[in-house]
Amino acid sequence: MTIRPFLMSASLSVLALGGIAHAASGPSAAAQAQVLDLSKQIMAMRSVAGEGNETGKVAAAIRDTLVAGGWAAADSEIVPVGDTAYLLATWKGRDPRLKPLVLSGHMDVVEARRADWVRDPFVPVVENGYLFGRGATDMKFNAALAVSSLIDLRKAGYKPRRTIIVAFSGDEETTMKTSQLIAERLKNAELVINVDGGGGKLDETTAKPLFWAWDGAEKTYADYKLEVTNAGGHSSAPRADNAIVQLSTALERIGGYHFAAEQNPLTKAYFERAAAFEPDAKIAAAMRAFAANPGDQQAIDTLRANPATVGKVGTTCVPTMVNGGHALNALPQRATANINCRIFPGHKPAAIMAELQKVAGVSAVTFTDVTEGSIASPASPMRADFVKAAEGAIRKAWPGVAVIPVQASGASDSMWYRAVGVPAYGASPVFTKDSEDFSHGLNERVPLSNIKPGLIYFGSLFTDLSK
Repeated sequence: MTIRPFLMSASLSVLALGGIAHAASGPSAAAQAQVLDLSKQIMAMRSVAGEGNETGKVAAAIRDTLVAGGWAAADSEIVPVGDTAYLLATWKGRDPRLKPLVLSGHMDVVEARRADWVRDPFVPVVENGYLFGRGATDMKFNAALAVSSLIDLRKAGYKPRRTIIVAFSGDEETTMKTSQLIAERLKNAELVINVDGGGGKLDETTAKPLFWAWDGAEKTYADYKLEVTNAGGHSSAPRADNAIVQLSTALERIGGYHFAAEQNPLTKAYFERAAAFEPDAKIAAAMRAFAANPGDQQAIDTLRANPATVGKVGTTCVPTMVNGGHALNALPQRATANINCRIFPGHKPAAIMAELQKVAGVSAVTFTDVTEGSIASPASPMRADFVKAAEGAIRKAWPGVAVIPVQASGASDSMWYRAVGVPAYGASPVFTKDSEDFSHGLNERVPLSNIKPGLIYFGSLFTDLSK
């Protein structure tokens, strides 16, 4: 039967509006239950690099959940890579001419040993309104929220105009090989929403939301090996060219060095808005002063003295490991150290290493870039369509909450997308107290009060960016 063009258009519009109706009525009870069920299912899987890695099982569980929620089996792909795997699941849009929207995250977690935890890290449990277990905040709960939201939208009849691709990596916590492979495959994407980034802060006393942050850039991770070697000799006949002394001289100079302070639109906006939530009046004043003038030395000194802001004003490099000598009664033949850097966007690691060599000023010390699983990437633009959709979505979930853009100091899958020219934004809807953030640590947990607002947020965000 032939359908007139205007009837076809009207039909598609009604289907697309299903997502709007869903957002108005709120997430279904089934979706809310599925978040907890799926979280517990995949958190019980030990997706840790090395022997017994169950990341592939996590991928299969998420794929099976999507297929049960309406995805065609052929639209999901699990790709093994070494001892891990990555997952791509496609929800085809109505307009194939549009570049896809990517939902990014990772399925692996850092190691957690039973002897160190109060509870078994891979036996998720709910206690006093919290879900405990490895991956609660980083980031299996977030993955379950996002996947359940997509399923709820689909069951509500929503038909995205733009294709949506779920892209979950399998080694974000280690070498990021799968992260790089995925970004290369999806380098034609329109933009990326990374649910492993951003998030909200709860008041320590009242547990009410203070502000929500999304990140549009991250500093580049880099490791440099410093090494001094010489012939050594008997400790009873010391010489000036002592490998430990030479290395120590270089480390002392590097330890006392500050890279130039700088800012970009993201960090400027962060300091302007976050100052309102800083309880220390001196630090708050410095934040405002630095935002207004990144050359204000007094403000820079104050921010550098504060652990919470030192990483936000420029590149930082710090010695993290040192080793030297081979015997108690011998001159050292070798001394080595590692310098870990978090590089402000816009600088190449080679240029930072060259600056460190100049600062060290010891010709006997050799520098080698030994970084693994990282790449320099530019900041994503503050795109009006993303900012509008994200701010609208978070305020539907948490009315009246303040929104702050940030630049992350840690590394995530986002860098690989940005490196191939795809804007990526860390935009998790999960709110926690600072005192209860145990990502990578013991007794990791997440408040279950995030389930309903998280689904509201994702339903709105995915609809606005794909309709």
